[in-house]
Amino acid sequence: MNQAEGFIDPHGGFRELKSYQMSEIVFDGTVKFCNRWISRRSRTRDQMVQAARSGKQNIAEGSMVSGTSKKTELKLVGVARASLEELLLDYHDFLRQRHLLLWQKNHPQAQKIRNLAYARNRSYKTYRNYIEDSPPGVAANTMICLIHQTNFLLDQQLRQLEQQFLEQGGFTEKLYHARRQARKRY
Repeated sequence: MNQAEGFIDPHGGFRELKSYQMSEIVFDGTVKFCNRWISRRSRTRDQMVQAARSGKQNIAEGSMVSGTSKKTELKLVGVARASLEELLLDYHDFLRQRHLLLWQKNHPQAQKIRNLAYARNRSYKTYRNYIEDSPPGVAANTMICLIHQTNFLLDQQLRQLEQQFLEQGGFTEKLYHARRQARKRY
């Protein structure tokens, strides 16, 4: 290892990750959805908001720790993925308990929401009307589409992180090899 390179890989930059950007939309949408459709006294409301927050925050935290621990980064991105899966189940429960239709992947409205992923400068505003101005079934299904898209990105990210770890190793490994090289010189 070149001494000028240092041991800590570049890290942070989570705001540029598509998975983080989508998780932020999911968090904002969940807060609005819960404010509109879930009782303020409901434990489910708190859990949904916390699961959405956990998804977003763990992506950011994993990105920040990536310079010194690929293992922790992998773990935190996995926690983000699990939190969003929990949130997905809450939206499914919402629809089921109210006897509302769960859109299948090829449902025309689901495809319309899914195609918004290709919009430029996408943000919560891109989806706001579907969450804030629509009936509960449309709002919940919109959130389900967004969570599926975010989970897809996180699955890709996890596979990429795993591959990087296998090819490059982690921080501890780099320290060990550098220390071994330094001992050979002295």
